[in-house]
Amino acid sequence: MWSFERRRALLSGASGEEAFPPPPGGGRSIAAGEREGVTPESRERPHPGPLRGPTLPLKGRVWRALSSGGPAVFAALALSACTVQPLYGPIGTDAPLTAELQAVAVDPIPDRVGHYVRNELIFALNGTGSEVPPRYRLKVELKERVQTPILDTVTGRATSATVIVDAEYRLINIADETVITKGVAFGVASYDRFSNRLANVRAARDGEIRDAKVISDMIRTRVSTALAK
Repeated sequence: MWSFERRRALLSGASGEEAFPPPPGGGRSIAAGEREGVTPESRERPHPGPLRGPTLPLKGRVWRALSSGGPAVFAALALSACTVQPLYGPIGTDAPLTAELQAVAVDPIPDRVGHYVRNELIFALNGTGSEVPPRYRLKVELKERVQTPILDTVTGRATSATVIVDAEYRLINIADETVITKGVAFGVASYDRFSNRLANVRAARDGEIRDAKVISDMIRTRVSTALAK
């Protein structure tokens, strides 16, 4: 076995003796200083130190920092330039939007489905039941049609029906009779048809009530958006 001094000399490379015996097939033995690609020239060459790339200017460093953040950084910068406010919060006149909606009077709407739509609008705009002096007037015109897309091949009767209601509305300022906003809302409701006529009538009315709720929600949202501007 090798002594401690010999091992220390081999590890430090200070000894000029051979570190390993020559291979059995002949050839040159590997010196202690030449193991693992270490040569005397490489030992004398100074270490270059940590590798450093070219120094980027300030603009380049800022762009690299932004690009490394990904879409989140650009989204944060975009949102910082816009203003977000609640839909039903105070508006420009320092009055809450709910008070403005309560001041909307809904004109009478003819026919049964018009009765349903008007009741839903009154409840959606002023669910408290309080009487507020009207400052706006909401006029709604309805068009209703029924489609029967599925027919029984044996009896020739429709097995289902679809109630489609189109509502054209206009929000008018009572003070100067100017139209604040207008548009078209619609509702689509399907129901099954049976041989019992009374059941079909009741199902058709339920479809009209569902259409009225959908239309009132759409009109209320659009009127709220117009009054909040």
